[in-house]
Amino acid sequence: MRIYFDHNATTPVAPVVADTVARVLREDFGNPSSVHHFGQRAKARLDEARSEVAALVGGDPSEVVFTSGGTESDNFALRGVAETLEPAGRRHLIATAIEHEAVVNTLKALARRGWRTTLLPVGASGIVSADALAEALTDDTAIVSVMTANNEIGTVQPVAELAALAHGRGALMHTDAVQAVGKMPVDVTALGVDLLTLSAHKFNGPKGTGALWIRRGTRLAAFVTGGRHERNRRAGTENVPGVAGMGVAAGLARAKLGAETARLTTLRDRLEQGILAAVPGTTVNGAREPRVPNTTNISFEGVEAESLLIALDLEGVAVSTGSACSSGTLEPSHVLRAMGLPAHRAQSSIRFSLGDGNTEAEVDYVLGRLPSIVEKLRALTGTRAGGRARS
Repeated sequence: MRIYFDHNATTPVAPVVADTVARVLREDFGNPSSVHHFGQRAKARLDEARSEVAALVGGDPSEVVFTSGGTESDNFALRGVAETLEPAGRRHLIATAIEHEAVVNTLKALARRGWRTTLLPVGASGIVSADALAEALTDDTAIVSVMTANNEIGTVQPVAELAALAHGRGALMHTDAVQAVGKMPVDVTALGVDLLTLSAHKFNGPKGTGALWIRRGTRLAAFVTGGRHERNRRAGTENVPGVAGMGVAAGLARAKLGAETARLTTLRDRLEQGILAAVPGTTVNGAREPRVPNTTNISFEGVEAESLLIALDLEGVAVSTGSACSSGTLEPSHVLRAMGLPAHRAQSSIRFSLGDGNTEAEVDYVLGRLPSIVEKLRALTGTRAGGRARS
């Protein structure tokens, strides 16, 4: 048996999405910038996808710019705003300390070029407070970037409240919604943001395809320059097959959103409560609510996370120690460290992220094997759990 509990890293491509990508590769090979029949067929695929993606986040198709994924979209938003507002003297950028590396490292790069940056604290809850943002905002703040949902612990941020504060000081608001779109309702009007990032492979679409939603009227310098593609906002011939697949995936995600949110919440809670009850010395990291419905991050006292990950993989279960984009590093998760967790707890934490196709039987399979795995790993290191499970 093979069980995939790592949907925050990537999701399996839906069969109809894969079929769409293959069909468009074969049949709609024209350049969408060409005026002849073949080009216009390809452009039609882009237009269809643009409408589906816009509908998924409550925006207008004209506000959707296709990119290569979440990282490019985050860079486009931050660098584009920074460059646009620099002449007005707005050289201050704000994000939270638990943002994805695509945001955190972009801010670091801009800081090396002279922009002033602020990372807002979150505390043990993993949720940023409005007071922290209000204190950090200045009259030269250009943009505030706060993710809708965290990729490691699943906590949902008060984006609408933060956006109102940012706008009150004349700053723009960006949200990286990569881990929220397709898992929970996301509406750009309700959020009050100016820019929103999403990525196809997080909701059963193809990798290498994403989008940046840009509120109409928002000034943004082009991140990739060249031709006049994407309404002069992102140069380069579009990835028509990938974008077409993204559009189909967006439609599927919107159609099943309510039922799937409820199903995943039930499965996630069954897994989480089962682990806490069966394995001593386990703790849920971050606030239980508000969270995306599919994610739980749990620390296992006295167990190295990498050892537990490998042991579970040998049993056919795929999980993660955090962001897939940070795999290979020996450093503890920057998200868990920003929450104030001691190093030993950060290094003993596992992320379980469920998704399409996961079942109660799979959850029960994991619950049936996990206690003995943890017990063996603790025995190997001569450590014991300090007490009963807590949350």
